[in-house]
Amino acid sequence: MTVEIDKAGPKDAPPPRAPETIKAIPVRHYGRWVAAVVVIALLASLVYAFSQGKVNWGAIPDYFFNDEILKGVGKTVWITIAAMALGVVLGVILAVMRLSKNPVTAAIAWGYIWFFRGTPVYVQLLLWFNLGLIFDYINLGPIYQDEWSDFMTPFLAALLGLGLNEAAYMAEICRAGIQAVDEGQTEAAHALGMSHAKTLRRVVLPQAMRVIVPPTGNEFINMLKTTSLVIAVQYWDLLQAAQEIGQNSGAPAEMLFLAAAWYLILTSVLSVGQFYLERYYARGSSRSLPKTPFQRIRANLFSFSNRSAGGVGTS
Repeated sequence: MTVEIDKAGPKDAPPPRAPETIKAIPVRHYGRWVAAVVVIALLASLVYAFSQGKVNWGAIPDYFFNDEILKGVGKTVWITIAAMALGVVLGVILAVMRLSKNPVTAAIAWGYIWFFRGTPVYVQLLLWFNLGLIFDYINLGPIYQDEWSDFMTPFLAALLGLGLNEAAYMAEICRAGIQAVDEGQTEAAHALGMSHAKTLRRVVLPQAMRVIVPPTGNEFINMLKTTSLVIAVQYWDLLQAAQEIGQNSGAPAEMLFLAAAWYLILTSVLSVGQFYLERYYARGSSRSLPKTPFQRIRANLFSFSNRSAGGVGTS
């Protein structure tokens, strides 16, 4: 009796079956749709409430580019830049003093920060403006002598009130940024023979900018809005221009809407500048830089077109 053995080799075996296509079913988030409906309903209610008021909406575009309004916008931007420049320069100096091993300079910096962060900026503005009630003259010896009323102009009162207050906050921001840099960087720079000042300027501060820039941008935007308080020292700005036009035109509420629109435009421009500045200093610290708004729009449009093409092909 003979037994036949099947000698079928691998060539005669049937080919393996191809894996089936996975049909991924996206998870449905019903809570998102409910939240969207609620938000849209609240927004529609707000629009309806404002539509019931006697608002002269036509007055806003009529005065939007008024000469006095544009002058107020320019004054607001100017005092914002000047006060922030004073706050940043003085803040860096105070931060270095606060980190100094000299107990006198460290104590002076701490006392400055304690005082200006502990008192409202509105009170500081009024204090600078009303010092003329105490001092009739300012006498700095051979450097400067004049009457206080001529020396303390509305611009100078606004600059000192905003800039000196901002310096206290910038000092803490700069101190946090400097302390975020690894101490090994300073030790390596000193080992190469760099002085303390050169190390701070060439090594520490460039790396600390990654930590300093984001909150500084927020402070800049906050400073722009805080300038509305300079009306207390009679400095001409956007809010004062809007209020005077509102009183003369009989549309005070509409002019406040106009001022709010200008503040939104200015803060939006500063927000865009802050984004690109943060992106610039993020180079080398992250593998991929955050996408710009145009890159995000292009990516979303590309993904939407791919989905549409895929949906048409599978139907």
